[in-house]
Amino acid sequence: MSHLHVRVTQLQAQGNANLSVRLEAVCGQALPAFSAGSHVDVFLPSGLIRQYSIASAPSSLDHYELCVKKEAASRGGSRFMHEGLALNAELEISRPRNLFAIQPAAHHVLVAAGIGITPLLSMAAELHETGQSFALHYYTRTRAEAAYAGRLKSSYPQRCVRLHHSDEGKSPRHHIPEDLQRPETNSRVYLCGPNAFMSSMTERAIAFGWSQNQIHQEAFSVDVNTATNPEDSFEVQLHSSGQVVRVPADQSIAQALLAASIEVPLSCEQGFCGACLTPVLQGTPCHRDSVLSDGEKLLNNQMTLCCSRSLSSRLVLDL
Repeated sequence: MSHLHVRVTQLQAQGNANLSVRLEAVCGQALPAFSAGSHVDVFLPSGLIRQYSIASAPSSLDHYELCVKKEAASRGGSRFMHEGLALNAELEISRPRNLFAIQPAAHHVLVAAGIGITPLLSMAAELHETGQSFALHYYTRTRAEAAYAGRLKSSYPQRCVRLHHSDEGKSPRHHIPEDLQRPETNSRVYLCGPNAFMSSMTERAIAFGWSQNQIHQEAFSVDVNTATNPEDSFEVQLHSSGQVVRVPADQSIAQALLAASIEVPLSCEQGFCGACLTPVLQGTPCHRDSVLSDGEKLLNNQMTLCCSRSLSSRLVLDL
């Protein structure tokens, strides 16, 4: 898949420690269409690849807008975006892809924490423009940390958007939106933010009567646990050639395949972008990703190669 060549045309603070980045095509033409909830890979000059959700409306293809939080424990990505990126700098990005798309429903409940607002901002724009019913709840520790607070207040009816701040008594640890307390059969819930936030909101929503199938999540990081037997190695076999590659305990499947000169599409390398999702023809994967749903994992017919391992001595991959 070819990369897109873009230029930084605006940098703007969005609440404490957040930076919005407006990207336009270097050629001056419209960027490829995308659906709300999409993200792009950003290829940094250092060689790092980072995933950022598109915060802008899908109807505005003269630009993509990203928003990046400066992480205290940055591995180089957010630090560069905040400190090394300049106006008119040129970057390469991937075409948008979507693992967090809006699903058909009569009503949509969007719930974000922190920088998790970015894909939900795009969703809110699409739902509003198409006349669909929605409610957006946005949690931050303080008002000063809220990104796009002005846009949220000015672009949508007050009944559609609620901002909640921990220092004002609305911590997500203790507060749950009224919309989640009234489950409806033909409604959907979309969660984005830290893993602990999404897990807590999911548990409480289910306790109020929502089904797991009605709840959708977008993860910006994933807790990659070790395999059931982390000391064990295993084999993967390529269906197309029959080639067998041993995966040591200290390597991922992707790393072992790359070492054997077998090309693997990689991006996040943490199991949440889906770039390396690969069909499994035989064997039992040990899933360690946040891309597949629980139901999809039970099928054991696909897996992420960057972080998942194997519960069987050999996996046959459709490669």
